[in-house]
Amino acid sequence: MGDLVMQILAAPTQLTDQVIKAADAAAAFKQECAELKSKTEKLVRLLQQAAHASNDFYERPMRRIMDEIEQVLKKALALVFRCGRHGCMKPVLTIIPATAFRKMSLLLEYSIADVSWLLRLSGLAEARDEEYNGLPPFAATDPVLFIIWEQIALLYTDSADDRSDAAASLVCLVRDNDRCRKLIIQEGGVGPLFKLVKEGKSEEQENAARAIGLLGKDAGVCSVIAEILKEGPMKVQAVVASAVSELAAHYPKCQDLFAQHNIIRLLVSHLSFETVQEHSKYAVIS
Repeated sequence: MGDLVMQILAAPTQLTDQVIKAADAAAAFKQECAELKSKTEKLVRLLQQAAHASNDFYERPMRRIMDEIEQVLKKALALVFRCGRHGCMKPVLTIIPATAFRKMSLLLEYSIADVSWLLRLSGLAEARDEEYNGLPPFAATDPVLFIIWEQIALLYTDSADDRSDAAASLVCLVRDNDRCRKLIIQEGGVGPLFKLVKEGKSEEQENAARAIGLLGKDAGVCSVIAEILKEGPMKVQAVVASAVSELAAHYPKCQDLFAQHNIIRLLVSHLSFETVQEHSKYAVIS
C-alpha cells in the first residue's frame, strides 16, 4: 500500500476506532449507539480496502472525500461520547434528540456510499460487490465535478480503451464550457492527459492531444501544447494544432498567450509543411 494513501486515510481510520470504542462504552441510548457502531464498522472495512490503493492513483477525490468523512466522524464521536458514563454523572439524565441519531446514521450511510464510489473509481476489485452504484451523495453539491473526477481517474487505469474514452469524454466536456475547462485543470487532468500523449497508443494520443489543445487557455497548458507541437507524433501534432486553431477562433484573447509560448510560430511551421491539411480528418469539428 502506498505511503500517500496511508497518510490520507490516517485521520479517518483513527476516528473510526474511537467511535467504535465510545459506542461500546455507551451507558445511555445503547441501541442507537450500537447502530452507529455498526455503520462505522462497515466504513472501517471500506477504508481498509482503500488502503490497498497504490501511490499511482488519482488522489484529488480521495482527499476531498476523506476530509468530509473526517468531519462526519468527529460529529459521531461527540454524539456517542455523550452517551457514556464519562459524558455525564447520571446517564439517565442525558438528553439527546432522537433526530440527532437519525441524522448521524444518515451521514455515516452517506460516507459509506462515498467511499464505495471512491473504491470503484480507484479500480479496486472488491468494490464491485458493493451495493452503492451511481454518483455518491457527496456529488449532490457539484455533479459536474464528480463526472470530471471519474473521467480523469480513468486516465490512470490499465485499460487503453477506458483511457481513450475518458480523454474523448473530456473533449466533450471542455468544448465551449469554461467551467469544465477550469475544473479539469484545477483537478489535475493535464498531467495524465500529457502522459497519455507521450506513452499511449495512437487513438489515446489523439484524444488526449485534442483535450489538451482545447484546454489551451491556461498558461500552464500552453507549455504542454508547445512541447507536443515540437516533439509529438505527427498525427498528434495535427490534432493539437487543429484544437488550438479552434480555440483561438472562439477565444481571440488566447492568441497573445499562444504567442508568448511560441505556439503561433509552431502552428505556422505546421502550416508550411501542410501538416494540418494533410491530417484534416483529425480536426475538431464545432
